[in-house]
Amino acid sequence: MNRLSYPQKFTLIGFLFAIPLTLVMYLLISEINSRVDFSQKEIYGNKYLRPLRQLREYIPKLQLLNYQSLNANLSNSESRANLEAKMDANFQSLANTDRQLGKILMCTEKINKIYQDWQNFKLRRSQWSLETYDFVYQRLAADINRLSARVGDTSNLILDPDLDTYYLMDATLLKIPEIQKILSEIRLISQKISLRSDATPEERAQLITLSSRLREINDDLAINMEVAFSNNPQGNLRPKLTQDLKNFNYMIKQLTKQLNKTIYQTVSIKYYTYINGSQVALDASFLIGDKTVNELDFLLQKRINTFVNRRQLICILVLIILALVIYLFVSFYRAVMQTVFVLDEASKKMANGHLDHKIIFANRDELGQVVGAFNKIADALVGANQEITLLNDRLKAENIRMSAELDVTRKIQQMLLPNDPELKEVIGLDIAGFMEAAEEVGGDYYDVLQHKGRVKIGIGDVTGHGLESGVLMIMVQTAVRTLLAYNEPDPVKFLSAINSVIYDNVQRMKSDKNASLALLDYKQGMLKLSGQHEEMIVVRCNGSVERFDTIDLGFPIGLDADIAEFVAEKIVQLHSGDVVVLYTDGITEAENMDKLLYGLDRLIEVIEINWQHSAAEIRHAVINDVRSHIGEQKVFDDITLLVLKQK
Repeated sequence: MNRLSYPQKFTLIGFLFAIPLTLVMYLLISEINSRVDFSQKEIYGNKYLRPLRQLREYIPKLQLLNYQSLNANLSNSESRANLEAKMDANFQSLANTDRQLGKILMCTEKINKIYQDWQNFKLRRSQWSLETYDFVYQRLAADINRLSARVGDTSNLILDPDLDTYYLMDATLLKIPEIQKILSEIRLISQKISLRSDATPEERAQLITLSSRLREINDDLAINMEVAFSNNPQGNLRPKLTQDLKNFNYMIKQLTKQLNKTIYQTVSIKYYTYINGSQVALDASFLIGDKTVNELDFLLQKRINTFVNRRQLICILVLIILALVIYLFVSFYRAVMQTVFVLDEASKKMANGHLDHKIIFANRDELGQVVGAFNKIADALVGANQEITLLNDRLKAENIRMSAELDVTRKIQQMLLPNDPELKEVIGLDIAGFMEAAEEVGGDYYDVLQHKGRVKIGIGDVTGHGLESGVLMIMVQTAVRTLLAYNEPDPVKFLSAINSVIYDNVQRMKSDKNASLALLDYKQGMLKLSGQHEEMIVVRCNGSVERFDTIDLGFPIGLDADIAEFVAEKIVQLHSGDVVVLYTDGITEAENMDKLLYGLDRLIEVIEINWQHSAAEIRHAVINDVRSHIGEQKVFDDITLLVLKQK
């Protein structure tokens, strides 16, 4: 978080705040939309049921026309052509509704089948007997009832969650259609009986069964509608439906009371009265059914409007909260940035020397505390500045002294390096050396010494660089020269003695420095290598490259009191034209601007290209390539190179 600017922090906080809010909003709006879709689907179901309700009314009327000419007590004001035209219109209305909603309620196949049966009926009705005619009508009515049930299932009507709308659905989809079916059957049976003198025992039994079923459903309808009235929050059902419902229930009770007379075979019954009674009850059922559907649509639309209003209210509330949050974010950001601006201006003035500048800030919150702390710091800086001025004067004098000391040390270090005339005196070898310190004083070491016919070549690297490392390098050079002067030929004793001297001095200095050191004894083309340092590279006169690892030839100088057991020696025979290259890790670990190391492979590649040249030219090629690799990058470690070529 500390790496982010305040706009980025506010954006991140806002994003983290927006994720749960968006998720909750999505779930809430999705739930509301789901309920809206659920209720809308119920309205679609009612839209389907309206033309089906008309068909349930016209089919029994059309069936009665077959008996009108046989019974003088029957009367029908509508002609066959008029009823069939109304049914065609209802089928067309049903088809139009299905074109809009068929994919939603999935009733197209059943509608097409019923319509096809109706068309076949109109074409073939003249060929049928009265019994066949009745059977086809009953099958057509049954198909319409099954289609109504299908609509109830697919339109969610049967799953309505509220008691008032659920029982309205129960009345329009189940109870009233079932009553209408029973009334139509009673009317048809009574119609057939009226053509004769009396009913058969089977017909009496049918009427008794239908009467019992009719009374049962009528009672259920009354009870269910009362539950709907009692659980109607809008209070619109009871005043609009109560009277029609009472009238309808009364008609059904009167009809069933008359039908009960069929139980007694001795009682004389005028069956045409059942026809009229069932017809009146049917008309009342269609009336109460139509009103109930309208009220159901009203309640469903009211529910949808409530959900939509709730959704709008939630959206408005969320927008208000977001606006408030944005306002608070912006206000807080401006307050923070104002404080930052004031502090920035004050710091610039302090940087220009106006240390007595005070910030006046009216805030009493944490930002005000920051400003107060800044003023306290400014007061402290005024006093500290005087002390710093005195210290600076002292440091200048101290730096002048230290610079002089470092310069002396650097000059001593350079003076101790072998010069060109010394190198040319070495018989059998063409030698070129290079050393450049990363600071004023380096920690690298190389030397070429001759004493009584012996040639001792050394290269080393003290950990770190600077004054302490430079002093330790001078100690190593002095120890090597001293032991050479005493003509010590044994490499184990030679390195052990150097280590003992350096170790004791390091302990006295309380330093953690140590050094890698490799020594070579040269005589008439024979090299004896001992001590631990970087690899020694040998390019033979035929161009082949050999690498000699020194890890097992010694131990770091000054790290342990006794290293005798770690020292070993390796003999390398040189031939005319062979090149030996010694280096420190300042070359192989030199970095460029992309933090890429120079590496040992590249060093070997440059040597392979230039091995036929003189030692000085090889040295020049390597150093130039290293500098090219480093480019503008800072030099972090001392760079040392020693090239030997067998004459």
